[in-house]
Amino acid sequence: MPFTEKLLTVPPPIEVAGRRIKRYHVTADPDGIAPEVARAAYAFLPELLPEPDGTPAATFVVLHRGGDDGAYLNAYSWVWDNVLHFRGGAAGQPVLGCPDRDPAHFVAPGMPWIGCVWELPPIQHERDAWVRHMLAPETPDLEAYLADSLPEGTTGDRR
Repeated sequence: MPFTEKLLTVPPPIEVAGRRIKRYHVTADPDGIAPEVARAAYAFLPELLPEPDGTPAATFVVLHRGGDDGAYLNAYSWVWDNVLHFRGGAAGQPVLGCPDRDPAHFVAPGMPWIGCVWELPPIQHERDAWVRHMLAPETPDLEAYLADSLPEGTTGDRR
C-alpha cells in the first residue's frame, strides 16, 4: 500500500491543569476526529503533563486517529526553558498495552516513541515558534507563541 498523507486540523488552544495547550488533530477522515474520542483524549491529558518548573506552562499535543481502532495522544511540553518533555497516550491498540479496542479508552503505554510520520510535522514548527516567541525576544511572548500554529492542510512537506 503506498504512503498517503493525512489531514491536519488545528483546533483553538485550551487550558488543562494550568498549562496552555496548542492542539493538532491528524486523521484520514475528512469529518475529523469523533467528538467522543477527542473528549476522552483531553480528559486523559492531565496524566501526560509534567509538573511546573518555572518555564511558561505551554504544551502542544497531536491527537491522531489511526486507520484501525487506534487513537494516539502525544503531549509535548516545554520545560527547563528550552527542553521538550514528551509523554504519550494510546487507545484501542492492544499491541501497545491498551486493554481493549475502544478508541476512547486511553492509557499511557510508556513506550519511548515520540510519534509516527503523520504526528511529527508539528514538532519542527513548534521548535521554531518557541525560539521565535519565547527565547529570541528580550521579553518572551506566550500569547504570540500560542497564536503561531502550523497551517491546516495535510501532514506533508510544508516548504
